[in-house]
Amino acid sequence: MAHVLGIDFGSTTGKAVILDDRGRIVAAQVSQKGAVSDLGVKAALAAAYAEAGLTQHDIVRTVSTGYGRRMLDEADRTITEITCHARGAVALVPEVRMVIDIGGQDSKVIAVDENGFVEQFAMNDRCAGGTGKFLETLARAVDVELDDMGPLALQAGEFPQVSSMCATFAETEVIALLAEGYPKVPVLAGVHAALAKRMSGLVARVGLRKPTVMTGGVARNPAAVKHIAAVLGTDLIVPQRPQIAGALGAALYALDDYRQQGPSNRQQDDAIEADLAATDCSPFTPPCKTLSKT
Repeated sequence: MAHVLGIDFGSTTGKAVILDDRGRIVAAQVSQKGAVSDLGVKAALAAAYAEAGLTQHDIVRTVSTGYGRRMLDEADRTITEITCHARGAVALVPEVRMVIDIGGQDSKVIAVDENGFVEQFAMNDRCAGGTGKFLETLARAVDVELDDMGPLALQAGEFPQVSSMCATFAETEVIALLAEGYPKVPVLAGVHAALAKRMSGLVARVGLRKPTVMTGGVARNPAAVKHIAAVLGTDLIVPQRPQIAGALGAALYALDDYRQQGPSNRQQDDAIEADLAATDCSPFTPPCKTLSKT
C-alpha cells in the first residue's frame, strides 16, 4: 500500500499527516520546538513515521505548507497554507464554509466551497494582534502559563476592556490594569475579548459564512473560541485535532498528485501566492485587505 505525507511547517509548531492510498489518516503528529525551527518538523515526522510503522522511503509523495514550507528538502511540492487549510478543514468538517485559523504568527479567515477550494480570504501576518503571539505576550504579562489562560479566563464575569490591538501596547495596558487592582482572571477575559474583536474585523473583510470552523493552535483555547463565537454571533466548530488541518490538506494534495487525478489546485494556488506577495500591510494598519481568488 502506498502512503503520502503532508507537512505543515508552522511558525512555532511542526505538523505531519500520513495518508494511505485510500485517503485514510494513518498518522498525525504535532510538535512544538521553537520559532521557525525545523526541530518541530523533524520531531513531528519522527513521531508520525513511528505511529504509522513507516520510514521516509515508504512515502511516495510529499507536499509541504506553512510558514517555512520552502525550507524542507523532503517536499516534492509546496502549497500555500491558505489552500491547504481550506482543503484540510473541509476534510475534517465537510459542511464548513468558513475557516478561522489562528496560528503562532498569523491569522487567516478563509471562505471555502464544498470541494475545499478557496472562494475568498483575508490574512494578517504583519502584526501580532489577533495571533497566538498576542496571547503568549499577554500570558507573560499576567504571569500565567499559556495553556492556563483560556480556562482561567472562562471563570470571569465582568471584565475590563483591553483596547490596544498591538501586542506591545496591549501588554502595557494589561500591566496598568493589574497595577490598578484588577484581578488576573477578569484581565485575562479582557485579553481574549480583544483578540476576538481583532478577528471579527478580519471576518468582516470576507463576510461571515456558516458553518464556521476554527483551526490552529488557538482553537485549543476555550476562552478564545467562546469570545470569537460571541462577537461573531455564531457557533464555532472545533475539530478534535484543530492543528492538523493544514498538514491534512497538504497530504490530500499529495494524494491527488500521486493518483494524477482529482481536482487540481495549481492555478488557484499560484494566484493566491501572487496575492500574498502583493499585499501591503504593516503592523500599524488594520488587518490586511481581503484578497479574492482569481
